[in-house]
Amino acid sequence: MEHSDTNNQIDAFKSAISESKRIVGFTGAGISTESGIPDYRSKGGIWDKFQPVYIEEFISDEGKRVLYWQRKQELWKDLSNALPNKGHLFFKHLYDEGKLAGLITQNIDGLHEKSGLPKDIIVNLHGTNLEVTCLDCGFTVPAQDVFGRLDLEQGVPLCPECSGFFKPNTISFGQQLRGEDLSRANDLAVSCDLMIVVGSTLVVQPASSIPSIAKEKGALLSIITLSETPLDSYADFVFHLKVDDFITIFQS
Repeated sequence: MEHSDTNNQIDAFKSAISESKRIVGFTGAGISTESGIPDYRSKGGIWDKFQPVYIEEFISDEGKRVLYWQRKQELWKDLSNALPNKGHLFFKHLYDEGKLAGLITQNIDGLHEKSGLPKDIIVNLHGTNLEVTCLDCGFTVPAQDVFGRLDLEQGVPLCPECSGFFKPNTISFGQQLRGEDLSRANDLAVSCDLMIVVGSTLVVQPASSIPSIAKEKGALLSIITLSETPLDSYADFVFHLKVDDFITIFQS
């Protein structure tokens, strides 16, 4: 896209935002890479280095549980120090203006919460690393309480209430997304007048079908991501830019 075309598109996008009354955000890994959060699926990402641990393996194999927690411990260093960037603050600004009805994210880093968005308008489709929960009784604690004293040489952490397996409150490979979260995301998609997708390649199902639902129900669709997506030809606004670069142009 030529520079002048980009500016014209951004002007039209600004007009759409000003006319919208119920905006919904949809975010993927690309919004958080500029905060130092690794991108799981891209070349050189964590799944290039590690085989994922499936939920069945986590439950049945102590060695796999230790491996899972070792990786989470490594990731926690990045997550606990990460701060929201311009992309996260863009959505917080829309919320402060009374325009953001909800935020659906595929990310598990908690940066939307850290930006100041209320927890109750965020749908964490893949769960959150900010919590650790018991697979048996559901007892949940802040992740910092567990990682702050985690010593895997003593074994993996167990629930203090029932001695069940503790696990970060995220969706693992082989686990279904929570029906309640999918239902909330669907409700937001059918009721918004503008959906803004940031940093998602829109290829991971079923999450990636949500922007299609919004468009089918009459909402405008905007996509801001570095790579092409399957919905580019379907969207009203497409910006193939880094999130930081887009926000810089948008705010100028």
